[in-house]
Amino acid sequence: MWLRWCAGWWPGWAGASSCRDPQDSFVTWAPERISTLQLSRSTPLQLLRSLGSGPRGLVESEAEKRLTRYGENVLPARRVPSLPIIFLRSLRDPFTAVLACLALVSAAVAAWATAGVIAVLVVVSCALRAAGEHRADRSAAGLRELVASTATVLRRADDDAATVAREVPVDEVVPGDVVRLAPGDLVPADLRLLRATGLTMHQAALTGESAPVAKYPVDEPFAQSPARPLDAQDFDRPEVCFQGSSVASGSGTGVVVATGADTRFARADRLPGNDRRTTAFDRSVYGVSWILIRFMLLTPPLVLMANAALRGRGLETLPFAVAVAVGLTPEMLPVIVTTTLARGASALARTHQVIVKRLPALHDLGAVDVVCLDKTGTLTQDRPVLDCALDASGSPDDSVLHWAAVNSLWTLQLAELPGADALDEALLDAAEERFPEGLDALEYDAVAALPFDPVRRLSTAVVNTPHRLGRHTLVVKGAVEDVLERCALTGDERDRALALAEHLASDGLRVLAVALAERPAARRPYTTTDERGLTLQGLVGLRDATAETAADALTALLHRGVAVKVLTGDHPGTAARACRELGLEPGEVVTAASFDGLSGAELGELADRSTVFARCSPEQKARIVRALRERGHVTGFLGDGVNDLPALRACDVGICPPEAVDVARETADVVLAAKDLTSLDHAIVAGRSSGATIAGYLRITLSSNLGNVIAMLTAGLLLPFLPMLPAQVLVQNLCFDAAQLAFAYDRPPAGALRRPLKLRPREVLASVTGFGVLNAVADLATFAVLVWAVSDTRAETAFHAGWFTENLLTQALVMVLLRTGRGGGIPVTAGVLALTGLLLPLSPLGPLIGMTALPLAYYPLLALVLALYAGALYWFARRARRTPAP
Repeated sequence: MWLRWCAGWWPGWAGASSCRDPQDSFVTWAPERISTLQLSRSTPLQLLRSLGSGPRGLVESEAEKRLTRYGENVLPARRVPSLPIIFLRSLRDPFTAVLACLALVSAAVAAWATAGVIAVLVVVSCALRAAGEHRADRSAAGLRELVASTATVLRRADDDAATVAREVPVDEVVPGDVVRLAPGDLVPADLRLLRATGLTMHQAALTGESAPVAKYPVDEPFAQSPARPLDAQDFDRPEVCFQGSSVASGSGTGVVVATGADTRFARADRLPGNDRRTTAFDRSVYGVSWILIRFMLLTPPLVLMANAALRGRGLETLPFAVAVAVGLTPEMLPVIVTTTLARGASALARTHQVIVKRLPALHDLGAVDVVCLDKTGTLTQDRPVLDCALDASGSPDDSVLHWAAVNSLWTLQLAELPGADALDEALLDAAEERFPEGLDALEYDAVAALPFDPVRRLSTAVVNTPHRLGRHTLVVKGAVEDVLERCALTGDERDRALALAEHLASDGLRVLAVALAERPAARRPYTTTDERGLTLQGLVGLRDATAETAADALTALLHRGVAVKVLTGDHPGTAARACRELGLEPGEVVTAASFDGLSGAELGELADRSTVFARCSPEQKARIVRALRERGHVTGFLGDGVNDLPALRACDVGICPPEAVDVARETADVVLAAKDLTSLDHAIVAGRSSGATIAGYLRITLSSNLGNVIAMLTAGLLLPFLPMLPAQVLVQNLCFDAAQLAFAYDRPPAGALRRPLKLRPREVLASVTGFGVLNAVADLATFAVLVWAVSDTRAETAFHAGWFTENLLTQALVMVLLRTGRGGGIPVTAGVLALTGLLLPLSPLGPLIGMTALPLAYYPLLALVLALYAGALYWFARRARRTPAP
């Protein structure tokens, strides 16, 4: 009514395009965007005036001006980094950076071969990583979609032209546009309602609340609660619809107040404290890397000082010192890690349509031991189904469902609503299933219908009473309190009905009351005043339908040692019921209000022993995730809405389904094939497989490298010549590095996939030290054999050849005996490495790098040393595998 009144009072009101003289304070288009504060303090008339708009919408020319001035209605896009940028970022990897420094040092001392090989390793590693991440970025960019494709707006050709409702691309919607909403529409921008009919909205993407929220216009300014910040109250406002929400039922018209980067949807991406923290990959692989880097940086000075003090050698030993440092380095670590993760990510995308946007996130998935997720759409289908129909005493009664379905059917038909809402659809589906032969009973001769009103919170259908001429039956369905107010009940009867409804609600059900009234047929139209003197028939309870694969997927996750935590904005009873139906024991449900005052350590203890957290705000979800990480857990978070952004950034690995809102897909590290926990299980298995491969490579390579370095340093101090020339160290490293590529194709055993795989640096280094010392003992035993077997003038070149051969043979044994996987061609590769060690000194290349043929007496003794070493290595490896992980 007020719209018609103000349109007549101010005929030029709708002419928003005529930006009036600044002197005229009656109506001026404010150059600044409408803020939440302005919105809260304005009546609809004041808001429309400040926007320079009206109920007839904007003139096309004015809309074009505003589009130029304020930009397209699109979310701020994150640019996909170019391939060269990703390549340069890869240099920040600690091992890659140190290898680059060693290449520069080698070039400085004219060790060009060493510098060249190290430079090739750096380039290959960075290129592989950049290619994998760029491919994932492009795949994720292909999933990017606008929040809506088109919107229905009211526009006019000029001030005097008639208003036309037209479809425009959503990016052309501007502040001041009047937008029409219908069921299924996605809200294209933040808008304030001018009128609505039975309008309810899905706001789960913004708030996590699964139940549709009633929306309706109000004429008074918003009353702010002093206890809560204004922004936190926005989603509770019935007159405001936000970009990212969708129409569940009803229809409405509203004026756009914010577009693009000014919407609440976009502002959620700019919340403070949303930066990602150090992940499990950083703490594991990087932890091992930095410990080794310290040894590498100390090795050259120690070699130089020891040789200067004991042998009187000077800077001529610098190339040897650099070669020793390179020998300690697992040069192929960046290549192996990147190749392994890239292969795992490629296989996931190919076989399960799971996109890994950040390659290290695949390793993090393998280490995840706690998965936090929202209930709505993950454990449930975001679709209600009937749970029970009870009479007023609480006994099952199918007639209550019957009358509820009559109300849903004829309200939808006679009120000419665009479509049934989710609750009505659930009741009609249940009635069709429950009464397969009696659906005709629902098709009474209908007389009138009063659709659902979010203020009175009920709907009424009026039908001819069967077999009673001149009588009408009012069938009323709606919120329990509002229906009971209109029923003829005693105080005790009302209390019993409310107690029954509260019991059902506490069990996680959405409860509706059904009441009837038989009246003489009225000759006038029925109104809401007729909804009185009703007889309560009973209550219907509806629950969220659980996802079809959720129960099996939860069981699989628990069997893999992954704890599941449910963080939801829903009612505690609703969340607990969904968990119980899926076989996940909820225990005592924790509400957000109960842990707000806890410290981080106290919240971590609570999160460890609790499963379900209800009524959580976005920041509270993130706080729970951070508390779990601080207790040493590797956390994954599965979310799809704007309300999940803080938690997606606070966890070790952020996960989202393809249907997630745009900013959630941009933030997440992994995009699943569907909103299905089965896809998550596949991704975790792939992550564990990649992590096990990387861990096996580190143990094997570091054990061999450490043993060689210890023996080389010891021999360098005891011999009158260098135990190996820098070129020989380089060739040896090249041979071993080439063989190590086979680890990227190794398949870990099934046992490695049963539990979360956490690569703890101290445990890795403890294992490496033990096997490294064993390897050094074998090297020193070979040193003693060489001293005895080689005594002619070719002692130095023969010694180099003998130690070169023994080093490659021991490395081949380590590859075969310490591997835990299968496939990948490692035995064949190890055999090729062993043949290289035996034949290279005898080939024409041997003399070129300072080696000569060995006496035949050396080989039987070498075979004895290798046999003893292989036996000891096998025994220690078996013992290590039997020792349970802490």
